[in-house]
Formats: sequence, structure tokens, C-alpha cells
Amino acid sequence: MHVRRKLVAGNWKMNGSLAALAELAAIAAAARMAGGVDVAICPPFTLIAPAVARSGGLAIGGQDCHGDESGAHTGSVSAAMLKEAGARLVIVGHSERRAEQGESDSIVRAKAEAALRHGLQAIVCVGESEAEREAGKALERVGAQLAGSIPDPGKDGELVVAYEPIWAIGTGRVATPENVREIHHAIREALVDRFGDAGGRIRILYGGSVKADNAAELFAVPDVDGALVGGASLTAAQFVPIIEAGARS
Repeated sequence: MHVRRKLVAGNWKMNGSLAALAELAAIAAAARMAGGVDVAICPPFTLIAPAVARSGGLAIGGQDCHGDESGAHTGSVSAAMLKEAGARLVIVGHSERRAEQGESDSIVRAKAEAALRHGLQAIVCVGESEAEREAGKALERVGAQLAGSIPDPGKDGELVVAYEPIWAIGTGRVATPENVREIHHAIREALVDRFGDAGGRIRILYGGSVKADNAAELFAVPDVDGALVGGASLTAAQFVPIIEAGARS
């Protein structure tokens, strides 16, 4: 049985400013006090370098990267650029990008491969829509995303999977522990079937309206190795209790 250290990562999405970086000091202090849990913040691209300078040891990451090393990709950022800015991880394949930017599984996989090549931790997101869940196709959809989006684990970067049911992101709705247990177990089985023992070491995060009042219950579910947190990561007051719940689990 693998013992996997919890990871609590905050995704600020298109929120934040230089003034918002003042929250990092309290978040970093809580992470040091809690111990036993890895903590990361992924702010907008413009804040990565200043966030690194004020991180207090927190891992700072990007919210996306391009699959190519360089080229005519206006508005895009490469994994190498993130690395140079001081990022240690990157989120790829978030459902909001899959929907708004039309990202396919193959595009997501190329981004994850680029991140791993540059020694970044790649958090690859998967998750079903409400219609897919109601139609009984949640496992099928997540399985297809895993097969198409997940690269082979890199030698330098770390591969992480984040299960985020689309219907729970930013809605206040949270998957029940039974829902989460079913999907995380299926993800773990798929990873072990594909990668063998290495699949047992890959961390699987849950995301979708994670807050202080439900974090402990979610972290207690088998194969939940942490959380990818949206709105509740914007302030220390909301994020720190989630970190503490991760440390206690």
C-alpha cells in the first residue's frame, strides 16, 4: 500500500492582483505549521513571478501551458516560460479550458507532456458534466479522459490527477463521499492497470466547491490525496482550514 502525502492546491483562476499576494504570508505560515501536507497556489500568469518572490516557501504554479516549446501562439505561455518565472507546477485540462477554449484530450496530453519535460508537476484535470452523470456515463467519460489526456509519468516532473465533476465547480454543489469514492477508485484502478506500481504512487485530488466545512469529510475518502480548490483559495481565512484538514487526514 502506498502512502501518498496530501496536496492542497489553490486555483485563483482569473482573479487576484498584486495586493492579493498579501494573503500568501498567512497561507505559507499555516502550511509550515500544519506539516505533512504540500500546499500550492496557482495565480494568473501576471502574478507568478511576484508570487514566487513572496511565497514563503509555497509552491507557485501556472493555470495552463502550451504543448509547444515556442512559436506563433499569441497569448500562450510555454512550460519553459513558467519554469523560468519560478513556477513548480501547472494545471492542465481544467474543464473551463476544455469548454471555453475547446481543448481536446490530445491537446491536454501534449500540455502535460511539456510540463513533465521541464520538471514541472502536471495536475491533469478530468470530470464529467451533469448530463453525463445523470445519464450514467460518469465513469465512461472520466475513463476516456484519462486514456486520452494522461501521458506516461515523466522522469523529472510529477504527474497528478484531479477529479473535478463539472457540475460541482463553483456551484456550491459537492459530490457525495460515495460519488467521490466510486470515481477515485476507478481512476486508481485505471492508473495501476496502465502504469503498474507507479500508478499507485500518483496522487488523485478532488475538486469542486471544496470548502472548510467539507474538506475533512472529502479527505477521509480512500484515494483522495488532496484537493484542487477554487474560490476558497483566494483568502487565507478560507484556505487555511482546508490545509489544516489535509494535515489531519
